[in-house]
Amino acid sequence: MKKNVLKITAVLGLTTVLLNSCGPKENTPLVYFPDMYFPVAYDPLMKAQDAYSDHENEIPAFVKNNGATGLTPVEGSVPQNKDGVFEEGLLPKNVDEYNAGYDASKSMTTSPLNPANSAKDLERGKVLFEHTCAACHGVGGDGQGPIVQSGAFSGVPNYADREITVGSVHYVITNGRNAMGSYAGQLNAGDRWRVAMYVMNAFKKGAAATATPAGTTATAAAPATTETKTTETKK
Repeated sequence: MKKNVLKITAVLGLTTVLLNSCGPKENTPLVYFPDMYFPVAYDPLMKAQDAYSDHENEIPAFVKNNGATGLTPVEGSVPQNKDGVFEEGLLPKNVDEYNAGYDASKSMTTSPLNPANSAKDLERGKVLFEHTCAACHGVGGDGQGPIVQSGAFSGVPNYADREITVGSVHYVITNGRNAMGSYAGQLNAGDRWRVAMYVMNAFKKGAAATATPAGTTATAAAPATTETKTTETKK
């Protein structure tokens, strides 16, 4: 009898705790695992603070950074833009800048990547094109990828019919054009050049698709458009 009373008491106690912990958020008498009940979304540039209390984050590394959680990369970190050919400040900010940038990009006939790596760059460009671009543009660059053939999308051009350069292809990949959006979020700065090089090499019969010869400067590195440091040679 005594054991049954203890079991009933334990069950009732556990039930009470569970029911109290599942109440409405605005009036929670008892909350277990508050980090899960009150999810915290951290802004790396803002001071971190618990959502369920007034306790401020006092982690030393954050305190000396004015509370911000976005810290400087540690020594030895691999940079996202290891090719060093992209500057955020050069992105077009309005339609006029975009159009001027696109026109200027057409005069760029060589890539700023290291010419010694052209073979590897073209090989990687091919893989990236087939994984990222061929769904619409087709593996043959004829604008007849599976998405187009399905009827879900239309108007994708055939590269062979376009007056393009490696610079203008890179510009469109970076900034988008017409119905095509920017792929800057899918491809890093160097890889966008590699895809542009592959497009020219494969679909425009190699017209000036190779990289800039060492020690020279690519033509028309227009501000607000090409996003390149053409005076540098990167490995």
